[in-house]
Amino acid sequence: MSENRINFVIAVRGYKNVKKDKNEKFTDITAVDSLNNNVLLRVVEPLGNELVSINEVKALSEFIKQKNYDSVVLFSKNFTQEAIKEMEKDKIDYVSENYMPPFEIKQLYIAIMDYASNQCKKRCDKSSNAIADCEEKKSDYCQIKKLAINVKSHFEDGSVGLLKNDLKMVLALNR
Repeated sequence: MSENRINFVIAVRGYKNVKKDKNEKFTDITAVDSLNNNVLLRVVEPLGNELVSINEVKALSEFIKQKNYDSVVLFSKNFTQEAIKEMEKDKIDYVSENYMPPFEIKQLYIAIMDYASNQCKKRCDKSSNAIADCEEKKSDYCQIKKLAINVKSHFEDGSVGLLKNDLKMVLALNR
């Protein structure tokens, strides 16, 4: 599963305190949402063209009940139809090669601006939230300020594809 899709969901939904735990069959990513609910993002990486089956979803449902997660997102390349029906029944969100849960463009815009603002604070040692005050210089311009200007323009134009690219760029700045 593309790490871009995982980072996208984490950013758009505003998950914080993200921790990863990898084992042989999957990677569990735990986080907290804006309401302090515990969230599990499980990433299943098939070895080939395998599909996540209903049995794997049922096992995940049992795991959720034991660990008291408030919400869950299951990531994999593909799922069987029975697995999708079971996830819908158990209120488990999923992301696949062919499906991404709906989101509002405003959520994406806010997520990008939050990441940019945090990066500005780190680089410029500013306590202000205003990216306009950013003074980080690299090649005679501030990368963060330039990105923020582009993001605002892309949001106003309704360019979701460009905003997704902007998110990748701001996440790269955070590394």
